[in-house]
Amino acid sequence: RTLRYVPESSQDKIISDEDVFETLLKIFKALFINDFSRQAHILALLPEIKCKYLELLTVEQKRSKVNSCNHHSQHTFSPEEVLFNTLGFSITRDRSSLVSAGTGVFVTRGFVPKGTVVSMYPGTVYRKHEPIFFQSLGNPFIFRCIDGVLIDGNDKGLSRSVYRSCSRRDQLGPFQMSDESWLTAALQNPLAVGQYVNNCSHEKAANVCYQEFDVPGYFPVELKQYLPNVVYSHDIESHPRCVVLVTLRDIKQGEELFSNYYTVVS
Repeated sequence: RTLRYVPESSQDKIISDEDVFETLLKIFKALFINDFSRQAHILALLPEIKCKYLELLTVEQKRSKVNSCNHHSQHTFSPEEVLFNTLGFSITRDRSSLVSAGTGVFVTRGFVPKGTVVSMYPGTVYRKHEPIFFQSLGNPFIFRCIDGVLIDGNDKGLSRSVYRSCSRRDQLGPFQMSDESWLTAALQNPLAVGQYVNNCSHEKAANVCYQEFDVPGYFPVELKQYLPNVVYSHDIESHPRCVVLVTLRDIKQGEELFSNYYTVVS
């Protein structure tokens, strides 16, 4: 993994921001409903939102009863199961198929069509000229965006501490503005493993590419707890930056994801 370089004039949108937004909304809503019992403190402050989710939950429970022989009260699925049930695939970290590459990311269940958001690149977002020197020393997880914004996707050491500190700084009462769970083995957002996607090789062609996405101001506040990015400077009024990984072709169960750090779609 190396620092990604892209020319200033490049563009990397291969699907629309609306498509990215709708995908994230779909999976985050499903994760929220699956974890509904833990959301009581949030829903108490948002009665109109609570009504909306109660309706969605009722529909989901009816569907679960049709698809299952067991008629217990709401069954809680793992985040990976929610991803599979919602988008038709699941992914996980495992030993890469590339020799000496360490960890990689695989499609473990289902099928991922071309042009699908298949993962997210988590981490602290640094704007130009913000201090990242010590965090970048020996750090293979620095991602460079087209406009010079850097995302530190390292889940260890100083990088980990900085992310946790910024995430807790931004919390508004019961509302978490970002997801810390990607720093652990127990992910709440199962897409947040994009920093472990390996670079392609002569034997393994790229099957995903990076696409930058600025989270709009109207993104539902109750779903921000699943966003695996936080801005370093709290005093800057701007939309949080996310980077998603989008499939360049259909990907089948068992395949490893490979990106190309130097290929930017123009």
